[in-house]
Amino acid sequence: MIWHDVIAKFKRFSDDCKINFKVCTIEQLRLINSASIIAFELDYSSVINGQNILITGGTGSFGHQMIKELMIYKPRVIRIFSRDEDKQHLMRQEFANDPIIKKMQFAIGDVRDYDRLYTVTKDIDIIFHAAALKQVPTVESHPFEAVKTNIIGAYNIVKASVARKVSQVVAISTDKAVKPVNAMGMTKALQEKIILSDDLSKDDTIFSCVRYGNVLGSRGSVMPLWDLKIAKKEPLPITHPDMTRFMLTLSQAIDLVFYSIKNGKGGEIFVKKAPAAKIVDLAKAYAQLKTNHKNYPIKYIGIRAGEKIDEILVSEEEMRRVEERKDHFVIKHEEEFDMQSLKKSVKIKEYGSATVKHLNKNELMELMKKLKWIT
Repeated sequence: MIWHDVIAKFKRFSDDCKINFKVCTIEQLRLINSASIIAFELDYSSVINGQNILITGGTGSFGHQMIKELMIYKPRVIRIFSRDEDKQHLMRQEFANDPIIKKMQFAIGDVRDYDRLYTVTKDIDIIFHAAALKQVPTVESHPFEAVKTNIIGAYNIVKASVARKVSQVVAISTDKAVKPVNAMGMTKALQEKIILSDDLSKDDTIFSCVRYGNVLGSRGSVMPLWDLKIAKKEPLPITHPDMTRFMLTLSQAIDLVFYSIKNGKGGEIFVKKAPAAKIVDLAKAYAQLKTNHKNYPIKYIGIRAGEKIDEILVSEEEMRRVEERKDHFVIKHEEEFDMQSLKKSVKIKEYGSATVKHLNKNELMELMKKLKWIT
């Protein structure tokens, strides 16, 4: 349940009862109580309001959604840092008529450049580090470019944050960093290690990571390609009939980042529990909503270089040091010697897209309708 849904539900039932609890039914009281507890848990004003925020890679899907989610809070400054001036121009135009634009600043630069990072982190309280090379096929062809952005860039973030006494840094990671088989996942795994390592004296800066899988509707998702194929009345390309992926909305991804800011003590990786789906079911659901054809053609094209059939968010080894919460896993910093492992089973199943609940075609269609993707 996302923040706006919680607020709407709480307000609706509060209005129904007119704050006169004597006339509320037991069910309404339970719903009000549940909504108020969730609303409290999802209220991040205490850690967002009055803060100067830097978003690296801020002109991507993550940055756009972050700006929208920040509208309900009161940050002092939102500084967008990216290397594409055209995307910054478009983003400035997109939010030109919204009051949030008065708090937005734009800075051109690259996380590979430490001197530039040091400049843009001046007076910053919180960094959301989203800048990365993340397209698997591209990174397979140009792995050292990913090393420079995903690994060296992360090291520059750490150095600049410590030098500027930034309060908190959250790095955006991916399920592909777990048991990586491709260059992108390998560089993101090393990014996690750098962000969470004790290599540098980190003083009072809190560093943590969030890790999630496919973000539905993001710029890097497959849906723009499917739109092109549908426009040309061509089959939708699918790599393999058994391929599964975790499913998360952009709003849920942002909520995970806020959750880590509120709950991070330093050294953790935060993972949100999420359903998964077969990509072929996602394609069929999307095509039916776009075309009204129940059996839109699918074409299997084979697994791409560097791809897995299933993805993992928490490995078996990490599950030994996980704190499981209602909607999250919190992976604690690894100790040199894990004495607790001697007191409990070490054979714990990994958390992967093959074993969690799978959304079926109808559920996926309902989700996409709710998100208003299909107009």
